[in-house]
Amino acid sequence: MRIVAVVLAAGAGRRIGGPKALLHVGAQSFLARAAERLARPGVSEVVAVLGHQAERVRAEAGLPAAVATVVNAGYEQGGMVSSVRAGLQAAEARGAEAVLLHPVDHPLTAGDTVDAVVAALQSGARIAVPSRDGRRGHPGGFAAVTWPALRTAPADQGVRAVLAAHPDWIAHVPGDEGCLVGIDTPADYERWIGGVVR
Repeated sequence: MRIVAVVLAAGAGRRIGGPKALLHVGAQSFLARAAERLARPGVSEVVAVLGHQAERVRAEAGLPAAVATVVNAGYEQGGMVSSVRAGLQAAEARGAEAVLLHPVDHPLTAGDTVDAVVAALQSGARIAVPSRDGRRGHPGGFAAVTWPALRTAPADQGVRAVLAAHPDWIAHVPGDEGCLVGIDTPADYERWIGGVVR
């Protein structure tokens, strides 16, 4: 199965003062770290969907050369779903049979969690979601049969609407604590990353 990982990194990061893709864990940007974590066995390619300050993010994120980038010009109007659509289009053009969707503001997901999602897709799951303590985390894995539902999901609900409408499609796999951690505010950054947003 050809699986393409998609990092959703188009947002403006208004609550945290700039693109979350350029926040850092140590010396590594969130975007570079996400791309590295997703480049696991069974993942054919990693694509980053950019939007806000796309050229700056591309120039400053320190992305590995193998990571492709696409720009979602409609990120402001279309929300996260528009980035999902852009990611699906890029994955489809690369011959993908499934995608991993991963928001850039979840930089602490462990490689083992990615491996579990990939394995579930390879075993025939339509959707594979890492879960811990009854909560869903990231990345989510989506086989091509689910893409029409993702593309038509309402902007205000996005992927959540697909998960809610099709619980029978979902295979839950064990996730690490980091797969649940989203960095949305300076307080989140201080708590989970241990520093101050600069």
